[in-house]
Amino acid sequence: MLIKQMLVGVMDVFCYIIGCEITKRAILIDPAGDEEHVVNTAADLGYTIEAVVNTHGHPDHTCGNEQIVKLTRAKIMIHEADWQYLDAYGVSLQWGFRSSPPADVLLRDGDIVEFGNERLTVLHTPGHTPGSICLYGDKNLFTGDTLFVEAVGRTDLPGGDLKVLLRSIKEKILPLPDDTIVWPGHHYGSTPTSTIAWEKRNNPYITDFGLVYP
Repeated sequence: MLIKQMLVGVMDVFCYIIGCEITKRAILIDPAGDEEHVVNTAADLGYTIEAVVNTHGHPDHTCGNEQIVKLTRAKIMIHEADWQYLDAYGVSLQWGFRSSPPADVLLRDGDIVEFGNERLTVLHTPGHTPGSICLYGDKNLFTGDTLFVEAVGRTDLPGGDLKVLLRSIKEKILPLPDDTIVWPGHHYGSTPTSTIAWEKRNNPYITDFGLVYP
């Protein structure tokens, strides 16, 4: 599986090109700026972008959807509980971002996103937003704004709930193998990636709230 992590836009968002190295079919996770550069990078690597997967509906993660669709005709996928964010034109303008076209595919917990011979499993992890998801495959976890390096996503925006977020992390993320690589939605930590084991030891939201025990 190809994984290309790209820092884009104005809010240190990580966009990911995820591709099947055999078929050269790829998806984008959270395009949030520099869309032509992202598409050109995929093309230079020899990959065709077939879908955009949004980890949640906040416009800092979806503002690139429209341009990506124009450039690639990719389908937009988002969890069924967050589809309404894509139509929140006024909210997008308030945040200073472009709004997104509507979703083509609404995702649920346990769904499989396929591209070529590769598969990522949808893990519904509400708390940052009602429809936040992570994507898991081959010991790689793309966490959006659910889990950062030594931090978690904010829960003070509409639809956010810290208790729900912590439960999502405890039930959906921490049971994954310790050597799973954490690929966050923003570059807010000291490193661009982490592991489940590292977060268990060093993330204060995990250690201080007793989500893991010695």
